[in-house]
Amino acid sequence: MNTEEKDAAYIAHTYSRYPVCFVKGKGSHLTDEDGKDYIDLGSGIGVDIFGIADEKWMEAVTKQLHTLNHVSNLFYTKPMADLAEMICHKTGMEKVFFSNSGAEANECAIKGARKYSIDKYDKDRNVIVTLINGFHGRTITTLAATGQEIFHKDFYPFTEGFLYTPANDLPAFIKLCEENPHICAVMVEPIQGEGGVHPLTKEFFEGIGKYAKDHDILLIVDEVQTGNGRTGKLYGYMNYDVEPDIVSTAKGIGGGLPLGATFFNHKTAGVYTPGTHGSTFGGNPIACAGALSILSRIDDALLQDVKEKGQYIKEQLSGAKGVKSVAGMGLMWGIEPEKDVNTLVPRLLEKGVVVLTAKEKIRLLPALNIPWEDLKQAVAIMKEVLAE
Repeated sequence: MNTEEKDAAYIAHTYSRYPVCFVKGKGSHLTDEDGKDYIDLGSGIGVDIFGIADEKWMEAVTKQLHTLNHVSNLFYTKPMADLAEMICHKTGMEKVFFSNSGAEANECAIKGARKYSIDKYDKDRNVIVTLINGFHGRTITTLAATGQEIFHKDFYPFTEGFLYTPANDLPAFIKLCEENPHICAVMVEPIQGEGGVHPLTKEFFEGIGKYAKDHDILLIVDEVQTGNGRTGKLYGYMNYDVEPDIVSTAKGIGGGLPLGATFFNHKTAGVYTPGTHGSTFGGNPIACAGALSILSRIDDALLQDVKEKGQYIKEQLSGAKGVKSVAGMGLMWGIEPEKDVNTLVPRLLEKGVVVLTAKEKIRLLPALNIPWEDLKQAVAIMKEVLAE
């Protein structure tokens, strides 16, 4: 059997895969088993933040692999402590919990918010507000937190204690909070990624931040996709005047290895005590060594380059033939085509460009260091396909 046949025979059918099997890559290029080259504008859904087989990341990971691959969290490890220190210094947050994925980072945030409120108030103050069209993961609890009806089926009963409000409608959020005295937190993505690449407006994000602060409602910011330089700032919330109490991230921070992280500010730093949360693999030395390499290289020069490349994408595709709308920030963009997106992705693959989708849009999440030559060539191919 070939790879596709083995997949069909032995792997749970949870993905509708495109008929391409990648076997290697370098930087922003991927190669399939037939030797065909592709420009990668998806970076593994924002994971390969410095591209495929990044030399410095591989060096850090390999060195740690030969030193210490794993011990339990009953002991200290240097890469984990060093990574937590770097995160806190770069963000101003005070504590970090490490896990393995975005869903786990969000579970940690949800649990922490409820514990903070229950410790300070009472057990009934446990409701978390999330946004309609948001996405926070695929566990039972993070599916419940996801404000999309399409996900609220098949797996009943879902975790209780979530309410949903429209994005970018501040009066609706305030009204919901005033009608529900048991709200302990609000959880948002700076840009709704899986929901279609919809950025929050400055008025809305800063408005909910102020209301939350005034009412001791915790602000949880889900930076699983928008974090680690993706928006042109280290974390997406830094584009706004807000002060999150808890931040979750994953994807790009690991550079290609599974790693999730949840950050806590001065208010929430002491919420977890020994025995209240844990993870066997969370903070694995190899993953943390790779993340140290990643975060240490996300500097002002790189972030400025991300902004300039994002502006190029916006200018080239806004108003282009076959394009209805363009929305995003940094190197996270949603392109709404006039044609069905499901017909365009295979055509782009034929032309040697890898993209993602989000709802009815083409979603772009290229490596932050994608060479200008590759970006311009891929955007030119996109314009050609969109205009067909």
